[in-house]
Amino acid sequence: MVKVTGTLVWYYYICKREVWLMAREIHPNQEDPFIEIGRIISEESYKREKRGVKIAEMILDVLKVKNGKVIVGEIKKSSKFEKSATMQLCFYLSNLKKLGIEAKGELLFPNEKKKKEVYLTDKIEEELNKTKEEIEEILKFEKPPEVKRIKFCRKCAYEEFCFA
Repeated sequence: MVKVTGTLVWYYYICKREVWLMAREIHPNQEDPFIEIGRIISEESYKREKRGVKIAEMILDVLKVKNGKVIVGEIKKSSKFEKSATMQLCFYLSNLKKLGIEAKGELLFPNEKKKKEVYLTDKIEEELNKTKEEIEEILKFEKPPEVKRIKFCRKCAYEEFCFA
């Protein structure tokens, strides 16, 4: 069985069909310009920070310690998906908490020169638990969830897969 990951949490808040596809390693069009832009932004931003840190089964975009506090940064190309980015980051914060590491999060939007602090709250942990359960249910499906055209489809690297 596929484990719930931060990436699946991210996709859950955008498109349930993407969750199913990603979990089965059916990758989107890697030459899609939006994927390429996101990759470049992630690679080229925050170079002075500790990047791509692997802890347990997580790969954290940015990890730093400031004034004795652990800070986990998640780099995104746009704040348009702020809810999904927040929940992905909180997923990491929750997993770190289970490992005995208290941390705060920062959503980093380099193109917008914007940073948002993120804290794991009881309410968010409750939502995350429900989200993980729903993702696990989606992963049990024999076929992907039905195609539903949503506002994000127009710039999605799976668009051809879903609508061809």
